Amino acid sequence: MAIDLSAATEVKTHEQLELVWSRDDGTAWVYWNPLPRPCFNTELLSAISELPQRMPGAEIHEQAAAGKPCFMVVGSRTPGAFNLGGDLALFKRLIKARDRAALEAYALACIDAVYFAHTVADLPMTSIGLVQGTALGGGLEAALACNKIVAERGVQMGLPEVMFNLFPGMGAYSFLARRLGPAETERVILSGKTWRAEELHELGVVDILADPGTGEDVVREYIAERRRRSPNAVVAMQQVNRTVNPVTYDELEKVTQVWVDSAMRLNDRDLKIMDRLVRSQDRVGRGQPVANAG
Repeated sequence: MAIDLSAATEVKTHEQLELVWSRDDGTAWVYWNPLPRPCFNTELLSAISELPQRMPGAEIHEQAAAGKPCFMVVGSRTPGAFNLGGDLALFKRLIKARDRAALEAYALACIDAVYFAHTVADLPMTSIGLVQGTALGGGLEAALACNKIVAERGVQMGLPEVMFNLFPGMGAYSFLARRLGPAETERVILSGKTWRAEELHELGVVDILADPGTGEDVVREYIAERRRRSPNAVVAMQQVNRTVNPVTYDELEKVTQVWVDSAMRLNDRDLKIMDRLVRSQDRVGRGQPVANAG
């Protein structure tokens, strides 16, 4: 169901990113539409970096002070895809050029994005990842960074980096370990498996399942219930969640440095395997189905 713009106080658009602030339910709806392929390209990352300044901070603090919980929902406008991860074509070019500095700058921009999804720039909000299509690699990391994950049944989610001899270095380990513990996190990452949302719900990675096509409705119902029932307690729990087992920027940055070092060691065989996933991203950009990544 499309967002009811009559309830929105502000709509801010960017070529690849849309922000709708709905005062009535205290919710910022953030939808990305990266082009030409559904991945975290530099333009999308730049637009995400501007979100803290575009959020209606004063209104959010005002509602929280009144005991009304606020939310940020992160979703996608690309049919069939939440996000397919990092810009692998860019990765390949930078690795072949031995440009470590540029690869590191890209990686840091990615952790800026996931850290924002996790903390909402320290605004008193709960972030919700709304996964209505395939989420792979950095796409799954972006969903994991959110405080809650709502996923539609049947969507594919996975971390395929091990296929090309790498690991997901922009938060997957940190966020999964808080949900699953270290041993299970390592199993999930090293499997390279593509999981169905139902499987990740059983593991405790996905919080809420929705039937296909009902994700937005389920999120709206969740938000309405939280604002109606014990709203003051919900606001307090937002603060508690950031105090217990926090994922710090320093932790994300240190892991990312390991990722950059590992990426620079990839060989030609690894990069050829990466090309398969680049072609998959291109197919989705042309409106074709997502190929199974593993």
